[in-house]
Amino acid sequence: MRVEVKHERARKRHWRVRKKVFGTSERPRMSVCFTNKHIYVQFIDDTKGVTLASVSTLSRSVPDQEKLGANVRSARIIGRLAAEAALAKGIRKVVFDRGSARYHWSMGEDGQPVYGKVAALAMAAREAGLEF
Repeated sequence: MRVEVKHERARKRHWRVRKKVFGTSERPRMSVCFTNKHIYVQFIDDTKGVTLASVSTLSRSVPDQEKLGANVRSARIIGRLAAEAALAKGIRKVVFDRGSARYHWSMGEDGQPVYGKVAALAMAAREAGLEF
């Protein structure tokens, strides 16, 4: 498949999600973006158009920054750190914006669930105290 077609389909998926998700000052939008190397999370108030907090694998506050990438292990760490940053700003409830990424999981051979990056990040944020 051509690169232009992939980008077009990703953009359509992203806008299909974004037309349903809107962040307010009471429940900001938790926007998640994955590149091939990094993970970015922002808490956005769409009514004012401002970013309230952000965390990424490039943030200086992230421990072992050089070992992190765009994988499930890093997504769990970034999800926990994003929740801590949001709670420090007084944000408890959020609206989750997965962008064009899939929220998925499956059952492993041993009967345990195997989570994708987006699901792992969301579960880590929930465990750290955020409400979706």
